[in-house]
Amino acid sequence: MKDKIQTDLQSASAVHQAMMADKSLHIQLAELAEWCLDALLKGGKILFAGNGGSFADSQHLAAEFISRLQFDRAPLPAIALATNSSSTSAIGNDYGYDQVFTRELRALAGSHDVFIPISTSGNSPNILTAVAVAQELSIRTMGFAGEGGGQLASICPCVRVPSSRTERIQEGHILLGHILCGLLENAYFKGHQSRLKEEV
Repeated sequence: MKDKIQTDLQSASAVHQAMMADKSLHIQLAELAEWCLDALLKGGKILFAGNGGSFADSQHLAAEFISRLQFDRAPLPAIALATNSSSTSAIGNDYGYDQVFTRELRALAGSHDVFIPISTSGNSPNILTAVAVAQELSIRTMGFAGEGGGQLASICPCVRVPSSRTERIQEGHILLGHILCGLLENAYFKGHQSRLKEEV
């Protein structure tokens, strides 16, 4: 067991090292931060969606925006889609599970919002249909995905964690989400807008 622990820690560290070296990832995350800052300054909000572990990540990251990450401040508007179990079960039953995010997008999204779909495979049907609806509504969309990006990367820009292992990708997504939230806290509340790109 000790060897397996060491191996997994080395695997996680290697992915983080690859993320540190991936300048295109840094550029995309900085662009997403700029989009989100623009949305917040215009009264918009950040929308997250995902399935399974990525569903939990969506809730986790929305909570960081609404509560706090690094310091006490006013809440920032963020929503994890499909967290209302009654709504989700009704939509799944009446329209199909592939519509659980799209119905909420149509009901809740505004023109100044940013949509961040999260998928380790990039191939989740309900995520792909949600992206199509977000684009129809002219909502800026950038996904979190794994190294291949799947179909998601073919329909919207994606910040890709350089791994094909689900657990490593999910760990990377939380790290990216924490960095994003920290950038926005500083930019929105401490006036560091001009430094966003330099901080990534």
